[in-house]
Amino acid sequence: MKKSKILIPLFLILLLGAFIFVDAPNLNPLYREGLSFWGFLITAVSLFLWFWKSGVRRFTRQTNIEFSDLKKGRVFFIVAAAPWAIFILVSLFSSVLFHVNQYKNQMPEPENRVFSSDVQAIDISQLPVVDKSLASLLADKKLGEKPSLGSQVTLGEPTIQKVNDKLVWAVPLLHSGFFKWVSNSGGTPGYILVSATNPKDVTYVDSYAIKYQPNAYLLDNLQRHVRFSGGFFTGLTDYSFEINDEGKPYWVVTTYKYLAGYSLPEADGAIIIDAATGKSEKYGIGDIPGWVDRVQPVDFVMTQINNRGNYIHGLFNFSNKDKFQTSEGNAIVYNNGRCYLYTGLTSVGADESTTGFIMVDMVTKTPYRYQISGATEYAAQKSAEGKVQNMHYRASFPLITNVDGRPAYFMTLKDDGGLIKQYAFVSVTDYTSVGTGETIGSAISNYQSVVKNVSGSSSIDTGDQEQNLQGTIDRISSQIVGENTVYSMILKEQPEKIFTAVADISQELPLTREGDRVKITYIKADRGVISLSTFDNLEYTQK
Repeated sequence: MKKSKILIPLFLILLLGAFIFVDAPNLNPLYREGLSFWGFLITAVSLFLWFWKSGVRRFTRQTNIEFSDLKKGRVFFIVAAAPWAIFILVSLFSSVLFHVNQYKNQMPEPENRVFSSDVQAIDISQLPVVDKSLASLLADKKLGEKPSLGSQVTLGEPTIQKVNDKLVWAVPLLHSGFFKWVSNSGGTPGYILVSATNPKDVTYVDSYAIKYQPNAYLLDNLQRHVRFSGGFFTGLTDYSFEINDEGKPYWVVTTYKYLAGYSLPEADGAIIIDAATGKSEKYGIGDIPGWVDRVQPVDFVMTQINNRGNYIHGLFNFSNKDKFQTSEGNAIVYNNGRCYLYTGLTSVGADESTTGFIMVDMVTKTPYRYQISGATEYAAQKSAEGKVQNMHYRASFPLITNVDGRPAYFMTLKDDGGLIKQYAFVSVTDYTSVGTGETIGSAISNYQSVVKNVSGSSSIDTGDQEQNLQGTIDRISSQIVGENTVYSMILKEQPEKIFTAVADISQELPLTREGDRVKITYIKADRGVISLSTFDNLEYTQK
């Protein structure tokens, strides 16, 4: 008996330690999963002790359980039930019935902005033509070029990010199984970078090993490593792979807390882990390093936007006055060097019309709203697919762009194999205006022609005006961007601005040299890099 009093607690402690090591749970009861863990543990231990103390030996001698036996064990049952009673009460207290204003205001009131003055005019060199699915496909193809490596690793989830002003998808290489982890204890050899603007630009980087990762085991496992590095009492979510400007790989793990009981999770910082060494640093929202593009989880942001729209006038707004909701889908976009979550907004009950769109900074959670009536992303996709219905192409999720000061959806058109075949621009305000082409430049030209030729086409008051300018070329150069040749030039008359143009808009661009007089058309803007609508070299008069 004395021996059992020692062995039983020892056994329970060892069992608890093994469970914590294997599952790496959140041990903080102020979190839903933390209280669930302790509730399960307390219930299991209480029932075990009751069974051991008042049942096991008696049950071996008789089949009937006396009511007095159960009565004696009421303390054990009360202790076993207490955590779940607390869980239910806190969950009820966390509901919107008691915190409607917190549900509405968790996403701050968006700042209303004018579309054309804030969203960059279209920059051909920075249009993300490669989406997540295509990035995975291209990374897998790159991995296939190294047969010996392909049998050792598998691809992780691609993460879009801006590295040294270049938009890329970073795809980590992960262990493909337990025995691969055993034989490669130093980690997998690097990651693959897929340009988001050029499907042909795919690079394998093996300068750094990825030792700590989701597919590793024991203390090399990413979640277990974060917990044992001081994260047992912290809410953790959204493990994303990012690289800094030097190409060094990290894992960015969002930390969060609840604002109302076990509801309204709010990101309050991040733990950044060196993927090679495991060194970790914890940061608050205001201290996040500049190379980290996002901390806010997408599902947090989307839920908060919908909560604000649903409870805009309180809980009992049965007439749906001023209610709004996010449209189908969302995307990560970049504007002026910042990372945003983009999604359209529709009125509750609306079908294929949008009231505007919202962009939320993915670090600070600062929201900006642009009120533009028009088509939803889904309607724009169907319109673009209808333009090429004989080819059976499928449109990617649309991105909002600025073409000639007006909002337009941009998307790629892919075949059944997931490869890009064409590009499309669809007017937000009139989704019947569609321009397509085999290059981005030709798609823009086609779209501009369609918009100009549609009588009574919808437009918005952008505040921008089309400008004509004659000047002398001071510098001009070209670069290949995807499948397009893009020319950049500086005029002597406007040295503070860089003008860019796709080769498709004029056959005179390849013949232009420094000192030539040119005539250009562009939309007036305060930005330093401006896309041209037309280009005419005045040195040539050929018809």
